[in-house]
Amino acid sequence: MRKKQMGRTDVMVSELCLGTMTFGTQTPEPEAHVQIDLSLERGINFLDTAEMYPVNPVSKDTIGRTEEIIGNWIAANPARRGDFILATKHSGEGMAHVRDGAPISAATIAQTIEGNLRRLKTDYIDLYQFHWPNRGSYMFRKNWAYEPGGSSRQDVVENMYECLEALQEQVDKGNIRHFGLSNESAWGTSQWLRLSDTYGLPRVQTMQNEYSLLCRLYDTDMAELSVYEDVGLITFSPLAAGLLSGKYQGDQVPDASRRSFVNNLGGRVTPRVFDAVEAYLAVAQKHGVDPIHMALAWCHTRPFMCSAIFGATTMEQLEHILDGADVVLSQECLDDLNAAHKAYPMPY
Repeated sequence: MRKKQMGRTDVMVSELCLGTMTFGTQTPEPEAHVQIDLSLERGINFLDTAEMYPVNPVSKDTIGRTEEIIGNWIAANPARRGDFILATKHSGEGMAHVRDGAPISAATIAQTIEGNLRRLKTDYIDLYQFHWPNRGSYMFRKNWAYEPGGSSRQDVVENMYECLEALQEQVDKGNIRHFGLSNESAWGTSQWLRLSDTYGLPRVQTMQNEYSLLCRLYDTDMAELSVYEDVGLITFSPLAAGLLSGKYQGDQVPDASRRSFVNNLGGRVTPRVFDAVEAYLAVAQKHGVDPIHMALAWCHTRPFMCSAIFGATTMEQLEHILDGADVVLSQECLDDLNAAHKAYPMPY
């Protein structure tokens, strides 16, 4: 499987990253372990998780369970820990089930990382990410109403600096190796970068934001920042929570699908989305390519892309995705995808 450089590090990660947010709810532990085995066997060397996982739903009783499942696999396969890059996250403000919703701060980082390491049964985390900014985010359909400026600039920047100092202590201890962000904006990322460059503190290497044929907010200011500052995008929901597979067309809700747990797919199901998906399915049919393979291959054509995180609730889904790992789209197909985007921009 093709690999790309992770930010300005010497780490090379596979273009596909195994997402694990359903491990412990939709995906039972034995099957989760088999998914890890098969993914590594087929060339994936990148796993992403978070302290708040699993989802569908998020609950107090399951917080940290996904990390525990991965940790059990690591404990059973200690010699393989060096075979993959492990990424996890620190939950942010408002997550009531974690630290009573406390924001990310210098006071929370050491304790949270200790919990991550304990559940993951590992001595180090390759990529440590802040799940979302304390001040709020444009992600998760909040872009329609989000108003920046809820906190003073001084308070935001001071918090960032203190967090970077706390992260440096964790790097010095060997607990984490690299730092990434998630659900951030161009302004926020530029401030993290400025502070790290000025004070020699951990630098943002990656950004984990949503990006797909149906969700292209990243194509504006974040894309330019990514390219010029070497902050690679690790996209989540590159299949738009399964919409781009076509399985929900006709407003269908297949049994055991993500939509059977979250009917509106986190705000992605709108009156406009099915027409947009139909346009992309038509492009796939015209060019004789599987729509799932097409959606993922398209992500890899973007100049700022580091890796695309996908999830699979069944082994059949995982094998299908891996079978398309080397698909390359023709320029004619890419042109048709651009035309579809212009006809159906941002349908949710």
